[in-house]
Amino acid sequence: MRTYRYFLLLFWVGQPYPTLSTPLSKRTSGFPAKKRALELSGNSKNELNRSKRSWMWNQFFLLEEYTGSDYQYVGKLHSDQDRGDGSLKYILSGDGAGDLFIINENTGDIQATKRLDREEKPVYILRAQAINRRTGRPVEPESEFIIKIHDINDNEPIFTKEVYTATVPEMSDVGTFVVQVTATDADDPTYGNSAKVVYSILQGQPYFSVESETGIIKTALLNMDRENREQYQVVIQAKDMGGQMGGLSGTTTVNITLTDVNDNPPRFPQMMFDYISVWVINSTYQFKTPESSPPVIYTKNVSCLGFLCLGCFKYVTSSPTPHPKLLDFEKKKVYTLKVEASNPHVEPRFLYLGPFKDSATVRIVVEDVDEPPVFSKLAYILQIREDAQINTTIGSVTAQDPDAARNPVKYSVDRHTDMDRIFNIDSGNGSIFTSKLLDRETLLWHNITVIATEINNPKQSSRVPLYIKVLDVNDNAPEFAEFYETFVCEKAKADQLIQTLRAVDKDDPYSGHQFSFSLAPEAASGSNFTIQDNKDNTAGILTRKNGYNRHEMSTYLLPVVISDNDYPVQSSTGTVTVRVCACDHHGNMQSCHAEALIHPTGLSTGALVAILLCIVILLVTVVLFAALRRQRKKEPLIISKEDIRDNIVSYNDEGGGEEDTQAFDIGTLRNPEAIEDNKLRRDIVPEALFLPRRTPTARDNTDVRDFINQRLKENDTDPTAPPYDSLATYAYEGTGSVADSLSSLESVTTDGDQDYDYLSDWGPRFKKLADMYGGVDSDKDS
Repeated sequence: MRTYRYFLLLFWVGQPYPTLSTPLSKRTSGFPAKKRALELSGNSKNELNRSKRSWMWNQFFLLEEYTGSDYQYVGKLHSDQDRGDGSLKYILSGDGAGDLFIINENTGDIQATKRLDREEKPVYILRAQAINRRTGRPVEPESEFIIKIHDINDNEPIFTKEVYTATVPEMSDVGTFVVQVTATDADDPTYGNSAKVVYSILQGQPYFSVESETGIIKTALLNMDRENREQYQVVIQAKDMGGQMGGLSGTTTVNITLTDVNDNPPRFPQMMFDYISVWVINSTYQFKTPESSPPVIYTKNVSCLGFLCLGCFKYVTSSPTPHPKLLDFEKKKVYTLKVEASNPHVEPRFLYLGPFKDSATVRIVVEDVDEPPVFSKLAYILQIREDAQINTTIGSVTAQDPDAARNPVKYSVDRHTDMDRIFNIDSGNGSIFTSKLLDRETLLWHNITVIATEINNPKQSSRVPLYIKVLDVNDNAPEFAEFYETFVCEKAKADQLIQTLRAVDKDDPYSGHQFSFSLAPEAASGSNFTIQDNKDNTAGILTRKNGYNRHEMSTYLLPVVISDNDYPVQSSTGTVTVRVCACDHHGNMQSCHAEALIHPTGLSTGALVAILLCIVILLVTVVLFAALRRQRKKEPLIISKEDIRDNIVSYNDEGGGEEDTQAFDIGTLRNPEAIEDNKLRRDIVPEALFLPRRTPTARDNTDVRDFINQRLKENDTDPTAPPYDSLATYAYEGTGSVADSLSSLESVTTDGDQDYDYLSDWGPRFKKLADMYGGVDSDKDS
């Protein structure tokens, strides 16, 4: 007989083969029992053939949070095709295969490699298969099985809130609902009691209680009074395992506040006042307050107040409000008030506590304080004509000390409001007078501030605004509203309107402006135009004759006198320019220039523009030609990518051969001493980049190296040498030459006579030299 362990599950598989037993008729939920495969062989149609079977499996179960040091054993897979020769290979796939769950491919043993947490994943679905190791083909179809994680009590209950806040009315009955708390447990509620939570109260008794299963908090004490205690802190515990020993627990805090109900009659045990001192004598509240303090009373422990207000006081129950009047010691020194507090809304169950009203007497004593001067008005408005002279009195202001002492007061003007010092004030009687001339057209209103200060106490001062209006005087003459320049057509008819005139005046007379227009007396007689006053502060210019000639008179200057009707009368003269123009038959201006007709031979504007344009083009051509000529230069001495700067004289000529006696003598390059003569070519003016420098001849220099070093040193110390690198060329053959010098230049520097007859002996090539120097003696002798 074959036995099985608790977690061991054997899978029996096999390919179809003949069997002598009947097939398994039912699959149980337990581990599989021993089975034998049968197959009926033969060709009869009645033969019973056994088809290929799937895996025979059950669920695997594992406990979570395994703490062993070895891998946790899960179960075993086995196939009937496994002969134990290692030809089969077991493969596992699915959730966690190869990571959380591994399988021995030879034996089919399944193990868990890590601790498992049911709260993270309660079920793992895997697939198993047996394949031929050599061919890689499956010997059984793939089958799916499940690994379930058994729960353990490893999570404590957690409340949905760390702190709960609730309220309940005071004086509530026992069992009144307050709030419900809720805790959750992450353990499996279907397995054991790990997630069964029970509530209990740890703090807050005997005032409150909690239902163990629902977490509902209720009142447990009768007549809890808010006036005695308002805040309560209750601690509730939630424990799993049904509250049994070993269960895990969590706690939360519930802050409960008793809300007020109308269960107390209003009483005056004490009154609290701000800015005042108070005392109680025979149920009368008496206090003193300075007259400068706000008359507001604050009450405490009194709700729903009804007051009999007298005099200057306003009563409030919470926050202060502005008082209706200010206290004045000089007017009234004592106030007596009857104050009553009542509650119009009383719950019937509290009527037994007595009448819900109370009264008190309040006696208020006003104390005198030193107050600043008080002006007779809140603001002053004065008027003055704009032609008023300096030191003209406008009016006066009055202020006095309200205290019983009646201290004297002095007046002054706040210069921040009168920066130009246009006004001044008498410090003794408050009279306002001008200190500068006024102009209504510049500023109509002057707003200044007057200060009244107690002489004995300069800290006590007050201010009042003073508004001064400047009244208008007719001191401005009317004038044209704009500059008028109009025209008249040459073919205009008499009494034709050519322009409408309007005037303005800076003054503002009470009855409004009334202007009159007329021609100036000097232009009234003999004028070609007339002025028609429209009596509505406008006037029109009319023609007096038929036809005008712009060749005879192209412009008319028409002086117009504008006067107002105020006192004193102001007037001004404005000039209207009227130009005579040629017009079309509709009266539209076409031309007003008479010069074009007077000088018909003159040039038109287009002709002048064309002439000027030609002159400009000619000047530009000359300038460009001159610039091109300046840019024409000869090619540089050296055309190369490198600019070699040195003391080289370039002639750029080919030379004339032996017959050219004026050519440069090469002997100069071979005899350094000859350079001192600075002899240049005589037939061409050389183009020297730099003037050659005179250098002393080498003295007794027998070595070429010494000669070159000396020349380099001379160039380095020469202050006239150019700052850039230069190329210096020297020819020095040294001393001791067998042939001596063949140049005739050196012979020129000596005074002795030389014999050149030996040149004839050198052959035909030197015949020319022999003829040149051989004839010198003959010339000299002759």
